Amino acid sequence: MADSGKSPKARFYGDLRISILTLDLRPGADLDEARLAEKYGLSRTPLREVLRELAGEGYVELRENRGARVSDMSYTTLRDFFLAAPMIYAAILQLAARNRTERQIGELRLAQREFVSALRKGSAVDRTLANNRFHEITGEMAGNIYLLPSFRRLLIDHARIGMTFYRPANNEMAENLSLASDQHEEIIEAIAAGDDARSARLAEEHWNLSRGQIELFVTPAGLEASLGSAGRPQEKSA
Repeated sequence: MADSGKSPKARFYGDLRISILTLDLRPGADLDEARLAEKYGLSRTPLREVLRELAGEGYVELRENRGARVSDMSYTTLRDFFLAAPMIYAAILQLAARNRTERQIGELRLAQREFVSALRKGSAVDRTLANNRFHEITGEMAGNIYLLPSFRRLLIDHARIGMTFYRPANNEMAENLSLASDQHEEIIEAIAAGDDARSARLAEEHWNLSRGQIELFVTPAGLEASLGSAGRPQEKSA
């Protein structure tokens, strides 16, 4: 249900963002700007202002004379995602442990409670959004103007390609979700303690947990070697 207290621009921004994160709008989908303007009661100027903001955050792409579309996910995108994710997550959590505030720790604990609730009785969409919010807060804690844009872009694709992770198809996947929640708790305590080294280690463990599940769904056979090895050290030949 829409929040009647929000402005049309705010509702448009929030709805489009959620639709992209949860795959209601598929990667590469064209946006019907005329229909969206009518739906939200926006003229072209404020509509384009919101689209420019979302483009800056990585949700959409603006094309000259062709309109906006949802950010695509190509094979190259996926390879870059698997290569960059472990490094960026580790850097974010390390900086979060150094720069966090008590208010942010409280927000992170609240986000974790919402994630646990979503695991127990929520949908895949609820779980995806709750997990995304948890990690968004760690990015806010890190407070690094160079890393944060890359991290936010990473979270968009992690949410999109991880939607299947939040629809457990067997007991092992369900157990991994429970383990992911336990890792969140450890991450909170490491950040709260200011333990940057432990936070970085937990980031790697947390990424490794979700990577295996994500690869089952997004790695075409022809890309298995390149994607699977993106975050791992290469074996030396004898």
